[in-house]
Amino acid sequence: MELKSKMPSKIEAIKVAVGDAVTKGTELAVLEAMKMKNPLISPVDGTVKSIAVAVGDRVKPGALLMVVE
Repeated sequence: MELKSKMPSKIEAIKVAVGDAVTKGTELAVLEAMKMKNPLISPVDGTVKSIAVAVGDRVKPGALLMVVE
């Protein structure tokens, strides 16, 4: 499952690594938008296949953040 940004954001933290097993509800990253910190939560059980961003990156709406399969 591709996880994408819903709004312009800055990547504040990445809490997983490629290859990590995650369960539905696991916090994957923290995004900052409009001075609010928003957690990126895994919608599925799976394994982190790729991470397309790094801490400090600014992303636009629709930008790919990670893939969990």
